[in-house]
Amino acid sequence: MNKDLIDDTQALLGGRIGANGTTRRVALKAALGVGYAAAAVPLMAQTAVKTPSAGLVTGEVTIDVNGFKMPAFRSAPEGKTGLPVVLVISEIFGVHEYIADVTRRLAQAGYMAIAPELFVRQGDATAYGEIAKLQAEVISKVPDAQVMADLDACVVWAAANGGNANKLAITGFCWGGRITWLYAVHQPKLKAGVAWYGRLVGNATALTPSHPTALVGKLQAPVLGLYGAADTGIPLDTVDKMKTDLAQGPAAAKASEFVVYPEAPHAFHADYRPSFRKAAAEDGWQRLLAWLKRHGVA
Repeated sequence: MNKDLIDDTQALLGGRIGANGTTRRVALKAALGVGYAAAAVPLMAQTAVKTPSAGLVTGEVTIDVNGFKMPAFRSAPEGKTGLPVVLVISEIFGVHEYIADVTRRLAQAGYMAIAPELFVRQGDATAYGEIAKLQAEVISKVPDAQVMADLDACVVWAAANGGNANKLAITGFCWGGRITWLYAVHQPKLKAGVAWYGRLVGNATALTPSHPTALVGKLQAPVLGLYGAADTGIPLDTVDKMKTDLAQGPAAAKASEFVVYPEAPHAFHADYRPSFRKAAAEDGWQRLLAWLKRHGVA
């Protein structure tokens, strides 16, 4: 298995890679965004945020990607059009309840938020109980090029369904944090990105040919990086390297920023997990909203 994926998962699960965990869904998952991914145990239900859906249109939609029907979870203010659009990119666990709630939080702030199930061609990430199998059979087989095309299709869908593609942003967590940096290179319409503890360096492979530090010179939108100093999977020297590279890059790179929370581990925003750090998560969320507003998304 790709060592980068192993390191990411060790950080996400506090070093507990290879544990069998549960072999079934934690909760009955009748639809996208319902229940938690089986591999995400242990869960901390008492800290999980539950955002009300009053005043929102929220739930699963289908997005056409060159004839392939990709499921996605969408939340938006009800009855409104011309909405700014935020793509929400999940961790390795796919679009489960936590990610669905993030879309509702953004919708309550006035955005159309779309969380596509980017692993669907390779398998159902939420159904895996063993991290090693999830990585080997699903995550490691997802090409970056496929992800970029899927996200482009989300933008097209948003524009046709009440969104304003000229006010476009992206945010992602862990695996999705890395994708956030890549999409800021790929999509010229993007106005801003917010990457939560996404890997910055890695080994080049056929499916993942480039990583964020190698792409700074092509960045087309400013990215806010929210990282934890206690993250065992993302050494601070890689953050420092990225900062140095950004300072020497084009305008979008120079406009990018990092916030590193001194006591925060990996996945500090994941309110359903023991890694959750309330103060850092809430501060990061307010910074996200301010970042989108500053760069013309709101």
